[in-house]
Amino acid sequence: MSRLHSHPERHAGSRIGWLRAAVLGANDGIVSTASLIVGVAAAETSRSGVIVAGVAALFAGAMSMAAGEYVSVSSQSDTEKADLARERAELDQQPDFEREELIRIYEARGVERKTAVAVADQMMAKDALSAHARDELGMSDTTAARPLQAAVTSALTFTAGAAAPLLVVPFAPISLLVPIVAIVSLFCLAILGFVGARIGGAPAGPSVLRVSFWGALAMAVTAGIGSLFGTVIG
Repeated sequence: MSRLHSHPERHAGSRIGWLRAAVLGANDGIVSTASLIVGVAAAETSRSGVIVAGVAALFAGAMSMAAGEYVSVSSQSDTEKADLARERAELDQQPDFEREELIRIYEARGVERKTAVAVADQMMAKDALSAHARDELGMSDTTAARPLQAAVTSALTFTAGAAAPLLVVPFAPISLLVPIVAIVSLFCLAILGFVGARIGGAPAGPSVLRVSFWGALAMAVTAGIGSLFGTVIG
């Protein structure tokens, strides 16, 4: 028994809510801002013009991420609340049916009928709604929607991500601005992929390759468009 108590388990599932928002925010901040800077710089815009565009992208993107996360996660939260209200009503109106439903869920997972009945009765006696929310609807405190947390996390991490390529602009030679911003941004994306994978307990390699590939593709596309428009307009 003492050996069991001395074996603490740490799972990444408890971090899934804020980790998803954090990785999404930081990744979007780096990619969108770096792509905009690269595209504007490729169009042969002045350094001041690139800085203005980058700062505007930072603030607009942070607010957009916060609003988008809050709205989308709030919709998820509303759906969860509606499902819980429906389940609560069903438990009040037809408790026997709900009991049998829970028993069948346990049986489908490989539990014998007699044991499933005992477990269902004990779970419903303690907290019937929580039992059905977890085992029938797949809801738990770990995965519950938290709109404000998602909004704040996304806005802050977007700002941090966007600041990385933006801080390069005042110091890099204007003639080398595009490659330097691209290299710094890809480096930051690789770090983000590595850290996100480590926090989530996943292999780092695929995560690093994934974010780096899409970041490079986004910057390449916007650089090409910026260069094309700069040539045409010039």
